[in-house]
Amino acid sequence: MTMPPGPPTPPPGQPPYGQPAYGQPPYGQQPYGQPYYPPPPPQPYAEMPPAGPPPKKRNKTWLILGIVALVAVVAVIAIVLVVFLVVRQGTVTATEVKLGDCLSEIPDGTRVLTVKTVSCDEPHAGEVFAVLMMPDGDFPGADAVTEYSNRCGPELASYSPAAVTDDSVQLYVLYPTEETWADGDRAVTCVATLDPPRTGSLKG
Repeated sequence: MTMPPGPPTPPPGQPPYGQPAYGQPPYGQQPYGQPYYPPPPPQPYAEMPPAGPPPKKRNKTWLILGIVALVAVVAVIAIVLVVFLVVRQGTVTATEVKLGDCLSEIPDGTRVLTVKTVSCDEPHAGEVFAVLMMPDGDFPGADAVTEYSNRCGPELASYSPAAVTDDSVQLYVLYPTEETWADGDRAVTCVATLDPPRTGSLKG
């Protein structure tokens, strides 16, 4: 009987075919003296973040805060305007005062820019009984203006004869200064002051 040929003879110094070299463990085994660790399990596929724009919650918060701040600013401005209009109601420049106007109070100081007018039916501290216009030209000087204002006395006698003998009625004059003269102010405004304040007009 014929035997099949065996594996070829390995080269000198090599182990027979199919056997591990000296000192090496068989295939699939860990080297002697080292622990065996199984391979880690396969990792699941990482979840991808959802597509689309990021959340807008923070943007909405800032939008709401901005609207609230804007409303607050508008409210403050409205309050300031209302207060300003209430305070300024009846306030006119001293050069705009007219004959028959009544003043809620007599201004303090020597330089008067504005006065507050009220209805003569309300308690008032002064009444304009004459507005005298000085002639145009260069500013005549403070002495000339003072002399011109002396015409207020006779004007009061014509406006209200009874006021001349009334001790509670005094004279107050608004007159141009060099600065207001340059702006065209020529009015000498004669005011009858009332202490205490009263209602009704002096005229008559």
